[in-house]
Amino acid sequence: MVPRTGRARRMPPDERREALVCAALPLVLEHGPAVTTRQIAEAAAVAEGTIFRVFEDKDALVRVVAERVLDPAPLLRELAAIDRTLDLRDRVTAVVQALQRRLSGIFPLVDALGLSAPRAADDRGPRPVDEQFLVAVVDVIGADLHRLRVHPMEFAATLRLLTFSATHPRINGGAPLSADQIVAVLLDGMLADRCTHDPETHHPEKRGPRPC
Repeated sequence: MVPRTGRARRMPPDERREALVCAALPLVLEHGPAVTTRQIAEAAAVAEGTIFRVFEDKDALVRVVAERVLDPAPLLRELAAIDRTLDLRDRVTAVVQALQRRLSGIFPLVDALGLSAPRAADDRGPRPVDEQFLVAVVDVIGADLHRLRVHPMEFAATLRLLTFSATHPRINGGAPLSADQIVAVLLDGMLADRCTHDPETHHPEKRGPRPC
C-alpha cells in the first residue's frame, strides 16, 4: 500500500470541487447532516484541510451536494432529447422513466437531510422549476396534443403527481407502479375517445369497445 502523504494531488479548482462533491454525495445520503469533513476527506483521498480550501465549511459542501441532486437541468435535457418520432405512448413512457430516475435520487436526499419545500399560503401558481418541467412534457407530446381530452398542462401536472406518488416509497405502500402502468393510467384515461363525438355512437349502448 502506498503511504498517504497528507498532500492531495494538484487539481484545477473546478476539478477538485467536483471530486469533493462526488465523494461527499454517498456519505451525505448515508449520514445526513452528521457527516464529517474527515469522512469526506478520506473518501476523496485528500487531507481534511483541502476541503476548506474549496468550501467555506462543511455546510457549504453539503448545500452544493443538495443543489446538485435537486438541479432540474439534467432532467430537462433528457426530456428534450426524447425522439419526437416515437409513438405517443413510448414518448410519455420515456418521460415517466426519466422522472422516476430523478425522483429515485431526490427521495433519499430529502430523507437524509430532512428537506422540505413548504409553499407560502398565497403562492397558488407553479414554481418556476415546476413550470419548466410541465412545459417540457407538453413539448414532448407535441403533435399529439389534440388527442388529449384535458388541457396539456393539466396532463403534464397529472403525470408528475401520479409518478411522484407511485414512486415514493412512503406513499405507494411498498408497491410502486412501473412506468408502463403509470402511462396506462394516463393515456387510457385521458386520451379522447373519438367515438363519443360521432352522433351514431353518442349513446353508451351504441358504442363499441374502446380501442387501446
